[in-house]
Formats: sequence, structure tokens, C-alpha cells
Amino acid sequence: MVYDWFNRSAEAPQPPEQPSKSEQILDPATAQDNSGQTASVEESSQSQPEPAGAESVQDLTDQPSDQSSDQAAVASAEDDPLEWARQAYARLKAQKELERTTQSVTAEPVTAEPPVADSVVPASEPDSPEPSAQQQPSAPVAAPVPGLSLLEQAAAQRQERQQQLEQAPAPVAAEQAKPAPVQPQQTADQSDEPSLGEFDETFTWSAEVLAAQGLRSDQITLEEIDWLGRLRQGLEKTRQGFVTGLLENLGDDPLTPEVLDDLESLLLRADAGVQATDQVLDALRRRMNEQVVDPTEGIRFLKEQLRDLLDQPTRDSGVKLLAPQRDQLNVWLMVGVNGVGKTTTLGKLANLAVRSGYSAMIAAADTFRAAAVQQVQVWGDRSDVPVIANPSSNADPAAVVFDAIGAARSKGTDLVLVDTAGRLQTKHNLMEELEKIRRVVDRLAPEAHVESLLVLDASQGQNGLKQAMAFAKTVGLTGVVITKLDGTARGGVALAVASEAGLPIRFIGAGEGIRDLRPFNSFEFVEALLAGR
Repeated sequence: MVYDWFNRSAEAPQPPEQPSKSEQILDPATAQDNSGQTASVEESSQSQPEPAGAESVQDLTDQPSDQSSDQAAVASAEDDPLEWARQAYARLKAQKELERTTQSVTAEPVTAEPPVADSVVPASEPDSPEPSAQQQPSAPVAAPVPGLSLLEQAAAQRQERQQQLEQAPAPVAAEQAKPAPVQPQQTADQSDEPSLGEFDETFTWSAEVLAAQGLRSDQITLEEIDWLGRLRQGLEKTRQGFVTGLLENLGDDPLTPEVLDDLESLLLRADAGVQATDQVLDALRRRMNEQVVDPTEGIRFLKEQLRDLLDQPTRDSGVKLLAPQRDQLNVWLMVGVNGVGKTTTLGKLANLAVRSGYSAMIAAADTFRAAAVQQVQVWGDRSDVPVIANPSSNADPAAVVFDAIGAARSKGTDLVLVDTAGRLQTKHNLMEELEKIRRVVDRLAPEAHVESLLVLDASQGQNGLKQAMAFAKTVGLTGVVITKLDGTARGGVALAVASEAGLPIRFIGAGEGIRDLRPFNSFEFVEALLAGR
């Protein structure tokens, strides 16, 4: 299943379902055997709360009948969010059952061929006359046994053994041919696929977040549900300190100046920064002077202010969502200090690009750190992405980028991810090395779309903000990637980066898995940050 995370669209998964139907037609035997299974699955999907959503997965031609059900789904999302979430869950469950049946139908012809080949290799029909041929010579040998000497009997036994040994290699070759098909590797590669869990609080919350963004129940995908659950879990530490104190101070009474003072301390404790905190509190004070603000309205207004603050740098850049441009070379430079997770982030971005339908290539330009090239190679192997590297020690990083761009242009690669060595913003010679890499890219591929992404460790807090300011002056940053949000309570650093550094947040990482990095969405981030309210 291919889901374009850069454009947040799921149009790609539909074509693979059409060949599965043609395979059923081409194989009438298997189609007849599995007709009962597919019929039972269709009946179970029709028994779900929203049969129109399940039918839209099977047949794309029933659009007129689905429009009325879609309108009903939207209405139910506004009236009863829980029922709407149940409909979305039923549709995803029906979709997973359809995928399982199509996989079983397509797998049966493949598994049916090896037994045929194995039955041909042993050649059971020729084997039946061979034992009779062995028994015919053994009969005359057994008849004159009493009249033969011991030497003659021993010679006859040796001949029988030789005949048995000559017949033995045929089944041995068949046994060696059986383990030829290797299927465990495919299951290992598919272990990272998202799975549909139980209908619990996490699913209902994720469905409500997607519904609040204007999505219908038939537009929700398992990829988005899985990511929102990971994001909510990753911001657990920040949410515990922020939301718990916020709920204790709010209560059921309208907002007061004392409550705003407590909110100010909570924002500063989460490393939101002074500028972002003052901006949010000033807006709340103006609203309090105009009217009485109850706790529910205060939380809604707080979420609105946080989203506006995070989206301001993105609006100024003119690029709402950073994505590789088709039919054009894209070069993304990953820069940052030591230990923030540049190489890991690069490997996750490569996997994200491949999952979204883009071709990617990695340039291992970190030639200073020990085993950096080997680490990049492991990430490339996990996503089947080629890696351009120089095995010699202390090689010129600009030369590696030169070779990678040449290889990408010859192969027509969409995205080149450049891994650079970690460096402090105070080391001028190392910062000049980054400028050299950028000059090589501009000279070799002037038509390429170049992005300089700063990788920040969320656990560093305000120190990460200082790094962003320094790198922005030297390298010309175009975006920020915030990582390790799951290991710190300083998730508010995203507000500081957006307000004080003025840099758009392009990606966020909320876990250690290969799928724990996704494009930044301010609405989902704020909802996950204040999930308890």
C-alpha cells in the first residue's frame, strides 16, 4: 500500500486492487475455491455500520450511491463523533479483510506451482517400473542362492547396492529444490506495515482529529490513524507536565489573571520561549478584556493561538508542505550538531520517500565520524535506497556529494539526501565546509531544488534555538526537523523555533521506529499536545 505522506493523499493504493480481480479470472480453479471466502467477507463487510464505505473499496463505479452515504457520514461526525468513529473503524476493518483475501487468492497460485514442480522432479511414474525392474533381477538371484558361493552372493549384493545408490540422487535433488523459495525475507520487510488495533480511546481520538480537519469516514486511512497514535504517545511526557497543571488551574470557573500567570509558567517550563509565551498570553488578555471567557472557550482560543504561531513561518515561506518536486532533481541537506540524530532522520526520510512513491538516493558525506558510512548503508538497505559513499578515511564530503548528484542525474532520481558530519555552530572552519558543499550543489545542478534542513534534538530545549539561529546565518536554512519528542518534556521548543527563529517546521519525530517521522501538521501537533482537554 502506497500512501503519499508528502501530499497526504491515498490515491495510489487503489490500482493494486484491480490486478487481484484479473488474477481471479485468469485462475478459474482458485477463483472457484475462494468464491465462498470472498462472498463471506463481502457479507461481513455489508453487515458493518457503513456498507457504502466498504463497497467503495471494492468498486469505484458506485459513486452515485456512495454520495448519499458520505453526506450521512459527515452529518454523523458533527452530531455523534463516537458513531462516526465506529463507522470509520468498520470501514478500515472491512478494507483489511479484503486485503487479506486478495493476498490469499494471489498467493494460492504461487504456492500451487512448487508442489507441481516437486512432483515432476521425483518422477513418480518412472519410479514405479524401477522397483519392479529391481525385483525382477532379485528374483532370479534369490532362486539360485543355495547353489552360489559366498563370493558370488557378495557380488550380487554389491550390485543391488549400486543400483540403490544410482537411484538415490533423484529424491536428494528434489529435497534440495524444496527450500529454494525464500519467503521469510518478504515477511520481515513487511513487519513495519501499520496494523489495525482495537477500537479504543486512541482510535476515537485520532478519528476525531481527522474529522475536525474536514475528512470523511471513507477518506481516513490506516496510515494516518497509526501516525496520530504514535504522535500522541510521543508527546506524553510534555503533555503530562503541561495539561495536568493546566487542568488544575482552570477548573470550572472563567479565566482570571491568576490563571494566566500559571499558564505563563507552564509554557516557559515546556521551553516555549519568552516571545511565544508573551504572544499567546497577550492574545488571551485581550480576549478576557472583551468578554468573559469560560474554560472551554479558553482552551479553544489557546489552541487557535498556538496553531497560528506555528503556521506563521510556513505561511511566510510560501510552501505549505515540503515535498520533492516531480520531474526535477531535489537535494536535501541534513545539518546540525553532534548527536541530534541526523543520520537516523535521513534514513527515516528515505523510507518515507520510498513509501510515498518517490525514488531516493543517499549521499554519505559524513566522512569524519567513525562507522558513519556503515550506519547510512544499513538505513539504505532497510529501504532499498542506493548509497553513494567514499570508503577512504577523511574523504572530501564535497566530492561525495559531487558523485551522488552525477549518479542521481544519470538515473533520474527524484530526491538526494545528503548526510553531513555533526559540527558545533561555533566552529567556523566546519561551517565553511557546509558552504563548500552548497557551492558544489549549485554549480553542478543549478536547476535542482535545494533544501537545507536543520535537525534539532527536542531534549536540548533553548540550546536548540541558539543552534537554529547560528546555522540559519551561515548555511541559509529553509526548514527544521525536530526529533526525539518522545524522550523529553520540552516539546514546547517547537513554539520557540517558530516564533523566535522564524523557521518553518517541516518534519517531527516522535519515536525510534522507522515510521516515527512524518511531515509536521500544526493542527495535529496542538491536539496531541492538549489531548487531555
